[in-house]
Amino acid sequence: MNYAGREVFRMAKANRILYFDNLRLLMILFVVVLHLAVTYSGLGSWYYIEAEELDTVHTVFFGFYLCFTQGYSMGLLFLLAGYFVPASYDTKGFGKFIKDRLIRLGLPALFYMLVISPIIGILFGSGSGAYYHYIVSFEFLGASGPLWFAFALLLFSIVYAVVRKFFAIKAGNNDKAFPASHKIVALFLFISVCAFSIRIIQPIGTSILNMQLCYFSQYIILFIIGIKCKRNNWLENLTYAAGRVWLTLGLALGFIVWAILMLSGGALSGHLDLFMGGLTWQSAAYSLWESFVAVAMSIGLIALFKEKCDKQSKLIKTMADNAFSVYVFHAPIIIALSLLLAPIKFLPILKFAVLVLISIPVCFLFTNYVVRRVAFLRRLLA
Repeated sequence: MNYAGREVFRMAKANRILYFDNLRLLMILFVVVLHLAVTYSGLGSWYYIEAEELDTVHTVFFGFYLCFTQGYSMGLLFLLAGYFVPASYDTKGFGKFIKDRLIRLGLPALFYMLVISPIIGILFGSGSGAYYHYIVSFEFLGASGPLWFAFALLLFSIVYAVVRKFFAIKAGNNDKAFPASHKIVALFLFISVCAFSIRIIQPIGTSILNMQLCYFSQYIILFIIGIKCKRNNWLENLTYAAGRVWLTLGLALGFIVWAILMLSGGALSGHLDLFMGGLTWQSAAYSLWESFVAVAMSIGLIALFKEKCDKQSKLIKTMADNAFSVYVFHAPIIIALSLLLAPIKFLPILKFAVLVLISIPVCFLFTNYVVRRVAFLRRLLA
């Protein structure tokens, strides 16, 4: 959520790093699916929830998908965003870089707050009077929806620019070997300690201006790692063999350890709050699991896509070109489709599957044949 700085939404297109394009596209698809999973499970926060009481099978299915996807997808996108930031600053300099970030990240976020979020309100019956109050009360500042990512990335980019300008950071690139395993372990341990500490004050489920600070240690650190990847050529020196090991560990241990934590920590007995934050062993263990998944899956997927997915068919290229637009517009689309199918009674998992199959093509068709045909939107989201 470049999608990653629009640097995985835009700079990737400019530099044509095809595996970045493809990986970013996959993450956006997973985000759309994640929001549908929240819709039909009630596990998490979303505009529209149509959740019945879940049995054990539904709870495990939705619980693991939501935890696992949340565990690495946005952190990976921040890492990809960070990768493009140094070259952009090198080319533009301080002033032009800030202006570019404000246009490419700030304007879409503001558009979502002022236009798309109110449209979602209309789906739930809000009127013009409510919109007036929404503006004058500055309520819109907390209504960024999925575009919290763009707003957060704007803040990260501004901090980076200030550091570059006033602390004389060297701009040169180096060619260094990809970090050894013990350094990678140290990385996810550090992220987990930071996450656990933040969640004592800001547990999972809380937010400030729609930004869940409980996850921000991962986002900030992986954004910085993305910058270091660019400066040190780490991704170029990441081998497929090493990445495959981390991907296998992320997938296998990701599920096994998650299941052990949920069972031993009392999640199925109604004690999910113990995992959300505070001075509990469950919060500490969950922070460690989540940080491991973020690092392992990021390394593994980057290596996999670099080796196996560094090309595009015409269809994939079209989808990749529409990725940021789908990210911006998917919320009202999937909410409208969910409301249309609300009267139909299915098992939650079946309804979820049907909506996934319907929503993804509808989102891409809408952005490609409607959004991209409107000059203002094409320029805003290009």
